[in-house]
Amino acid sequence: MQNPVSAEELPLGRLEAFSDGVFAIAITLLVLELGVPDTAANDLLAAILDQWPSYLAYVTSFLTIGVFWLQHSAVTSALRAADATLYRVNLLVLLLASFLPFPTKLVGQFVDERGAERIAVVFYGLSLLALDLALTAFIRYAAEQRHLIKDHITEETIDSALLHQPSYAFYGGACAVGLLLPTVGVALFLIIALYLGVPGRTVRRVLRRARR
Repeated sequence: MQNPVSAEELPLGRLEAFSDGVFAIAITLLVLELGVPDTAANDLLAAILDQWPSYLAYVTSFLTIGVFWLQHSAVTSALRAADATLYRVNLLVLLLASFLPFPTKLVGQFVDERGAERIAVVFYGLSLLALDLALTAFIRYAAEQRHLIKDHITEETIDSALLHQPSYAFYGGACAVGLLLPTVGVALFLIIALYLGVPGRTVRRVLRRARR
């Protein structure tokens, strides 16, 4: 890790280590919400299968956090240092990432229950939307701070990062669908995570030269 060269620059390593830890904890907490009722001993297989909404929410949130972590890692790999503003924007990203297990739990509990499922799914979608917007702000701010970027990163690569299109249109559309068809809305959130995770759709490819 390179040391900061001015008083305004802060070590990048601490930001990366803290972020990796929070992402790891958030993604681990998701599995703690899985379980079956204590009364399931008489028909355990049916009880396990009845938890399908929880499995769907778990996989969706796991993949979403994983994709956002890939994007976050791609950006930090192109930097040589950070600054106070980047630290604070990063905290916002981590705040929303660590919050995600709660709406995930709500989806697992209330999907397939009339009335409550719409609230749970839309709340879940809005949480994903907020996280996506925060990560987009992180990406754009980092790309605009040319003095924090490694010297070998080209201007073309930086400009490409600034053209990174956030996924808020996808999440907004899925929220609208979820208001009418909650289960379909959750499926769309899963499809979005899969789409964003395809190699070439993440910021990792945009900033691939950072690893050379």
